[in-house]
Amino acid sequence: MNSRPEVELAGRVAELDLMDSLLARQGQGRPGLLLRGAPGVGKTVLLDAAAARAADRGMRVLRASAVEFEAEMNFSALHQMLYPLRHHADRLSSHHRGVLDRIFGLLQGLSPDPLAVSAAVLALLGEVTIERPLLMIADDVPWFDRASAAVLGFVVRRISDDPIVFLAAARTGTDSFFQQLQLPVHEVGPLAAQSAAELLDARWPGLTPSVRRRLLAEAAGNPLALQELPAALSSRQRSGQDPLPSPLPLSGRLEAAFAPAIERLPARTRGLLLTAALSADADLTTLWSAAQDSLDVDALAPAQQANLVHVDAAVGGMLFRHPLIRAAIVHLASPGERRSAHRSLAAALADFPELRAWHLAEATIGPNETVARMLDEAALSTWRCGTSSDAAAAGPDGAAGPDERRVAASTAVAGLIRAGELSPRPGDRARRLVEAAYLATFTGQLEDVPRLLADAGQAFNTPTGLVFAATAHLLTNDEGDVDSAYRLLTWALDDITDSASGDNKWDHYGILYALLLICLYTLRPEPWQVLNTAMGRFEPAVVAPFRLCHDAHVDPTRAPNALRKGLAGAFAALPVDAAPWQLIPLAFAAVAMDALSDYRYLVRRMVERERDGGVVAMVIPALMLLCHDSYIHGQWDEAERLAQEGLDLAAVYGYHFWERQIRALLATGAALRGDTEFVRTRSKETMTWAVPRGIEVTEAHARLARGLAAMGEGDYEEARAQVARISPPGAPGPGIPARWVLWDLVEAAVRTGRMDEARAYVAAAQRAGIHLISPRTALITAGAAAVTADETEAGLQFEAALSLPQAARWPWEHARIELAYGQWLRRTRDPRARLYLSAALETFDRIGAKAMAHRARSELRAAGIATTSVPDAPTAGLTAQERQIAELAALGLTNKQIGERLFLSHRTVGSHLHRLYPKLGITSRAALRAALDTMAPCENGSAGSSADPQVRE
Repeated sequence: MNSRPEVELAGRVAELDLMDSLLARQGQGRPGLLLRGAPGVGKTVLLDAAAARAADRGMRVLRASAVEFEAEMNFSALHQMLYPLRHHADRLSSHHRGVLDRIFGLLQGLSPDPLAVSAAVLALLGEVTIERPLLMIADDVPWFDRASAAVLGFVVRRISDDPIVFLAAARTGTDSFFQQLQLPVHEVGPLAAQSAAELLDARWPGLTPSVRRRLLAEAAGNPLALQELPAALSSRQRSGQDPLPSPLPLSGRLEAAFAPAIERLPARTRGLLLTAALSADADLTTLWSAAQDSLDVDALAPAQQANLVHVDAAVGGMLFRHPLIRAAIVHLASPGERRSAHRSLAAALADFPELRAWHLAEATIGPNETVARMLDEAALSTWRCGTSSDAAAAGPDGAAGPDERRVAASTAVAGLIRAGELSPRPGDRARRLVEAAYLATFTGQLEDVPRLLADAGQAFNTPTGLVFAATAHLLTNDEGDVDSAYRLLTWALDDITDSASGDNKWDHYGILYALLLICLYTLRPEPWQVLNTAMGRFEPAVVAPFRLCHDAHVDPTRAPNALRKGLAGAFAALPVDAAPWQLIPLAFAAVAMDALSDYRYLVRRMVERERDGGVVAMVIPALMLLCHDSYIHGQWDEAERLAQEGLDLAAVYGYHFWERQIRALLATGAALRGDTEFVRTRSKETMTWAVPRGIEVTEAHARLARGLAAMGEGDYEEARAQVARISPPGAPGPGIPARWVLWDLVEAAVRTGRMDEARAYVAAAQRAGIHLISPRTALITAGAAAVTADETEAGLQFEAALSLPQAARWPWEHARIELAYGQWLRRTRDPRARLYLSAALETFDRIGAKAMAHRARSELRAAGIATTSVPDAPTAGLTAQERQIAELAALGLTNKQIGERLFLSHRTVGSHLHRLYPKLGITSRAALRAALDTMAPCENGSAGSSADPQVRE
């Protein structure tokens, strides 16, 4: 069937069934149908589908699509529809033939009488339907010339017994002569949410979630908008790298669809609609004030009659019928008209200083310090408080709702940039651009930071502390140059020393946060000491989250109970809409104390709130911390999903530092699963990046992944060599990740015949108080002590370890202790060995620890219990191209790198990966290697295939 692609007809099952029914009942009653709907809703697509279905039935299709400029040309639409039948006119009587020849322009003469034309057309249609049935399509009938409409109306009223079907389409709210025919009407509404998403994803795969949500909201189910809105955006806007403008730009097709109804309105009505379109909430009170009390509700009547707006005078509200009507009104206005409307709104919003500042900024041409200062204050208030000038996101009570908080950060950056543009003095301009650059390091606009700093220049009162801090953020997030960033931050702290106070200034918080990140990823004591000194310059309450994070990492054993209590109190004291820089230091502290699971709902809420146009630089580490928490609680699939979410954001916004940290964490997860090849590849890349930069914690995670992978393969010498590099020799300490590797140190030592060394590790850990940090470290320490205990004490110590409070919350560590205890019991011929070995196997299978599950099965077989292992099998074969993409992704290549190799777009690569995950029975990229390894060669879809894997898109 030569119909439109099925995706364009998504959600139109009812309409297609209706037209199929109409085509099947030709000549059996009323032959017509009028499709009515808003511009772009898909009426023409449905007519196209009807034409294709009719052709498949063997019907002849005649079609006319009206345009406005032909509306005054008599018989122009009739000429378009009937011209393909001009040669059939020879079969008619000379009278009818002469009339039609004049319609077709084949014979000169006066315009024929409408009744004569109607009779001739009816005769012509009767002649051609002898051969086969006929479908007549009239699109956009309000623009049919009156003469054609009269003839077609005459014909439609007289063909009920003929094999003819008549389909017409018209926009809602338009009048036409066809309404007098009283044809059955079917209202074509917007697509349902799922169908709209399917259409957008099919036409524009690979949109970032935030952009996708915005486009779905603005399109409001309009198929034309779903296809055309992304086309009007830049590639950087579609990828989420640049913020989306408000309103969204319109393509030529969208303008043609929405503009005519607006352009026909009276000037007074258009002016009111422009003011409403630029207003935050378009309430009548604001419009009345902006119109200087001269607003007459009747002035909006033409817009209501054109179905553009809905006015409820009783409640004082006005709504645009479709979001793109607002965009079209703004798009059609001249710059001068827009500035005038903004000035009127600014005057009307005198009691709302932040909204007034934004409107004045839009209305101002040239430098204006008064407006610049107002906008500066509004932007910083937006950043601090999470309120945006876009009141469409505000809650009903005027408070900052989640959507409003979401756009606040990027709105603040835009406001500061505009304030800089309006600043007449170089010093003020420089300060505002530096502030914008600094905030841009948090909002995913890293590429703009160098330009903004360069534009700021070096004025007398440039805030050098913020310059240093912004550059430090850039160096850390982009290059991973933590040494240079550390030096810049120490200078930045010196620059703000005199102004430090307890007023919770956003710049001070940001500098401390940047320094905290460096502390977290280096094992050197100096950055922590600088942070400790810096915190002493502020009121304790102001830096409480940083203090708790410092203590949880540097001195967790001094007063661990007080530390956990302080964390609980700090989380409880957070406001519902807590700023990310308040929450993330607490989240890092909670991870260090193995306590994030108690507060992850708060972190998740922040992620959902900030990921779209918010503080993206803190969303990514938040996802990483959630991933870590999921790993330690045995939710490994969830952990990998969160990691992939973070990787996607890091790649889009250029936060390469976090991308490396997440990949290191995924390598550790792959080691837990037993995916040694992935671990080798990823840990080598991680160490090549981390070691020269002095990022010791990242290096330690890579070594831990190597050590765990080596243990899974039985290479305990290699495991010992890798894990021993994480802590000082013989002295496991409370650092990160050293506090969690005691078991690995001990097992590697024991397995290589170094029992004395293993016992020394346990004794050192107990002296350091590692067991006091958390229930998890208590479990690890107790298990390690049991492994190194004398034969007479080992059993009791294993029992004590497994009986610790909350021991089962840490399934990986708990199952390893059960396995070790089961092995010990088997050696002593204790029948309870089977119980503990079976429990360990169940846990390892449940969480996906394949290497350890293999060891547990081996022990059970040695204990006389047969076990079976059923590997996860793919549910379907892969095509040759899918297999190649999967192999490259399993090696760690990004979608962009894969696309460059295979001559595909990164969006196409992502779409392939999304489809092949279910085939392999996995949910994340990290599980690809293991899934591919389980496939037989014949399952990959490439055997015997001649398809070229390097297919150009």
